[in-house]
Amino acid sequence: MKRLFVGNLSYRANEQDIFDFFTRQGYAADNVSVIRDRQTGESRGFAFVEINDDDTADRAVGGCNGQELMGRKLVINEARPMQAGDRPPRRDGGERRHRY
Repeated sequence: MKRLFVGNLSYRANEQDIFDFFTRQGYAADNVSVIRDRQTGESRGFAFVEINDDDTADRAVGGCNGQELMGRKLVINEARPMQAGDRPPRRDGGERRHRY
């Protein structure tokens, strides 16, 4: 199974829109997760798509990267595992504020 990063998404795109996009292109997506802001619940403009067959996933990257969905050209590539230094700094400066 491969996990694909799908970037430059319209903020209106939901999981079903992305699933349908991959289906129309001829690739069976097994799972789609739109990444959302924790506080607002709004899309952050990217998603992850899981495809069980590695060869199909590789073809999906080549066949779907640069294609349009909702007026935006998608950026699609194989997702990389997140490294410790990849996480952006917290907006609150990294301090957790506790109320006692």
